[in-house]
Amino acid sequence: MPQSVFILFEHASGYGLFRVKEFEEVATFIPEVEKSIVDVSKFQSIVKLVAFAPFKSGTNALDNMNSISEGIVHEDLHVFLESNVPKGGKKDKVVVGVSDSKIGAAITEELGIKCSHIGVAPEVIRGIRHHFPNMVKGLTEVSSGKAQLGLGHSYSRAKVKFNVNRADNMIIQSISLMDQLDKNINTFSMRIREWYSYHFPELVKIITDNYLYAKVVQFIGNRKEFTVDSLEQLEELVMDSGKAQAILEASRSSMGMDISPIDLMNIEAFTAKVISLTEYRRGLANYLRSKMTQVAPNLGTLIGDQVGARLIAHAGSLTNLAKYPASTVQILGAEKALFRAIKTKGNTPKYGLIFHSTFIGRAGAKNKGRISRYLANKCSIASRIDCFSEFPTHIFGDHLKQQVEDRLKFLDTGEAPQKNIDVMKEAAQEASVIQAKMAKKEKKKKKKEKRKSSADDTLDTTQEADTTQEMDVSQEEPKKKKKKRKSEAESMNTTQELDTTQEEEPPKKKKKKPKVEAEEEEEEELQKKKKKKKNK
Repeated sequence: MPQSVFILFEHASGYGLFRVKEFEEVATFIPEVEKSIVDVSKFQSIVKLVAFAPFKSGTNALDNMNSISEGIVHEDLHVFLESNVPKGGKKDKVVVGVSDSKIGAAITEELGIKCSHIGVAPEVIRGIRHHFPNMVKGLTEVSSGKAQLGLGHSYSRAKVKFNVNRADNMIIQSISLMDQLDKNINTFSMRIREWYSYHFPELVKIITDNYLYAKVVQFIGNRKEFTVDSLEQLEELVMDSGKAQAILEASRSSMGMDISPIDLMNIEAFTAKVISLTEYRRGLANYLRSKMTQVAPNLGTLIGDQVGARLIAHAGSLTNLAKYPASTVQILGAEKALFRAIKTKGNTPKYGLIFHSTFIGRAGAKNKGRISRYLANKCSIASRIDCFSEFPTHIFGDHLKQQVEDRLKFLDTGEAPQKNIDVMKEAAQEASVIQAKMAKKEKKKKKKEKRKSSADDTLDTTQEADTTQEMDVSQEEPKKKKKKRKSEAESMNTTQELDTTQEEEPPKKKKKKPKVEAEEEEEEELQKKKKKKKNK
């Protein structure tokens, strides 16, 4: 039955759909055919571009690539395939070659198109990937390389940013560093004991603690210079008057050799390094405790911070530990003993890293296996709650710890413990109350932040307005001064012009009228007065 083969190729610049003319599956394994795939002209005679849909932007390309990696058909891919892939009939079937089986299954579910990721598809996709810039118009090798590089950077950055296990990484690194520090401090403290015992060998039997021994060595120095005056300070350091008195007596009657000041300086420098390392280790333990309360509070309260951190580190992450069944959590850390027992057909180990918890040490010899199995069950429950809960609380860890305590009592005395259903109901009720309180606190915080931001905005606007007013005033003042100067200058110019005109134009003299004309005018005025009187 004839069938038309299409190939879907996802590139950083967009989606490409190619049609395969004639391609035999058997011929793909012949080396001559593999060479023909490398040749552009021969490959283009077999495979031709049907459609190409470029991505709108970098964010759009990242969304499409994320959906493809998760096996989800994006809207852009749905529209592209629906508009370009022809619908197959009874005689002619349509097959779309895909690089990944997940995306192929998703396409068949949504669009009903038959997909294949085996046979011809991988070989043709390899050739398309090699010749893609030559097969699409307007695309060069440089531009395709830049697109691939940019999308690769953004994709990896997004994966690192949204990594679920990113908080676990700090716990894993800190617990591994703590183990390494413990080894180094033990070896260094043994070196101090060996080195200083040449001078004061009796001090090793009096003080057994490594950190305290280093502090005493740093305080005493040369035993011959140690006197009764510094006995009180030594008592404060050792926190025991009997030990301080014993050190004083041993220093007076010691069998050690004399020491030169240069050797003593080296010993004191080395002890200072060891003391700083032990203090740093204590600070690291506090940091680990705080991280465990944030990431895995239930597991930390149940089995302890260090043992819980070792379980997370050995599993690789908190999600991996949550996926493990209780049987693997029980033997986690004892893989060598397990495989040895399977190989020799001996007894399998009862516990791994869980052995360091206090519960197994408190249990009897007969009940150690039972307690370890029960504790592993509770540890798996606690890790799942920590991994998948939105609000981290230690309530479930407290209840689970109490259940282990009750089981220890049951194994010793036979007292029946409380049922698991009742315990989990109580824990869920307490957790719901605490979650409601935390939600209220978060809402209040958000409201306060909004108020602060609005207040800051208003302050900024008022400050800007004040600054603009000041700027306007400062800009207007010189303008006013300029206007005053101009007006004064204009007034001065006008006064000067007036003075000049007065100087240039002499005052005009009134011309005297003749006597005849004056007499005639007087007579006319008298006649007018007479007429007015008559009219009245």
